[in-house]
Amino acid sequence: MPELVVAHYTENLNWLRNVPTGWQKTVYDKSPDGLIDGDAIALPNIGREAHTYLHHLVSRYDSLAEWTVFCQGKPFDHAYDFKKTLREFDPNPVEFRWLGHLIDTDDNQGHRLFKPWSKNEDGRGLDLRGFHRALFDTDGPDLYTFVLGAQFAIHRNILHRKPVSFYERALAVSVSFPDAAHCFERSWDRVFGVVGIDPDWLAGRLMVQLKPMKAQSTDYHNV
Repeated sequence: MPELVVAHYTENLNWLRNVPTGWQKTVYDKSPDGLIDGDAIALPNIGREAHTYLHHLVSRYDSLAEWTVFCQGKPFDHAYDFKKTLREFDPNPVEFRWLGHLIDTDDNQGHRLFKPWSKNEDGRGLDLRGFHRALFDTDGPDLYTFVLGAQFAIHRNILHRKPVSFYERALAVSVSFPDAAHCFERSWDRVFGVVGIDPDWLAGRLMVQLKPMKAQSTDYHNV
């Protein structure tokens, strides 16, 4: 049975009623007013969705679902076909899939995307180089290409390639490193040691707007 892991803050979760049967649903709630319902798991409001995802990986390392989809409380802003993705989910040999509709690229100091971002009012940079050192003990790449939204599907085999101690380290980084969640958003494929987007397919492009993607497809298309 695949599992849907939802990082919830205050979003309306009525959409969960329409999740297809056959999915296990796990909601982690960081809302300031307490749990949305008795089935959610309360977490402290730290580290944004990265902390939530990594908490799940650490606490459930020995009982992970074969497939896990990690998403935000309102997944549709970055993956407008998210419901369709769940309905048509069909496992295939590709064991990691970004879920979303926009590929973009940031440099290792956040100057291309993070610094001019409208919600970054003070225009600070994003120290991806320092983040990479904190997590991997290396400087990392000059550019990070990813699908916006920090949402993805991943197979248990990929997750188990790293020991639980690695996820414990990542969990600590998620609350200790400045703007860690934004660093993780750009790095989830690297966290798991996979190639999330084929650089040959990108052919040097830094941004690609995608059509809605079927979960069982690995093809990307321009619109």
